[in-house]
Amino acid sequence: MKRVYVNEQWCLGCHLCEYNCAFANSGIKDMVKALKGKEIFPRVHIEDDGKIHFAVSCRHCTDPLCVKSCIAGAISKEDGVVKIDRSKCVGCLTCVLVCPYGAVAAGPDGAAQKCELCLENSCGAPACVKGCPNNAIVYEER
Repeated sequence: MKRVYVNEQWCLGCHLCEYNCAFANSGIKDMVKALKGKEIFPRVHIEDDGKIHFAVSCRHCTDPLCVKSCIAGAISKEDGVVKIDRSKCVGCLTCVLVCPYGAVAAGPDGAAQKCELCLENSCGAPACVKGCPNNAIVYEER
């Protein structure tokens, strides 16, 4: 299965992956209308330890703790992709606490959200990968 991987030595910490992710998942066709002057809720985020920058996104674990911990049954794994049915999410955010990678976060409505590889928004490849100017984020099978 293809997954998103980060080559942290190439990450500039520019946050363009976050903006491209937020735009791709906004449902709005114009990036300026989707993002300008608004708080963004990307499904990937940049971490910075002072020395290196790296993008954090869902690893689509083989045996995901988030699926096991979801009291509402909103998180499932289908065809190797861990997905959240936001209409079922009750906003307890237990999944945020149990994710060992910090890849799950609260969305704008309080429901959990995470990377779902842009499979639902017709990007072809994840928007973070397409928008990375330095090719630090790749979508490949390893």
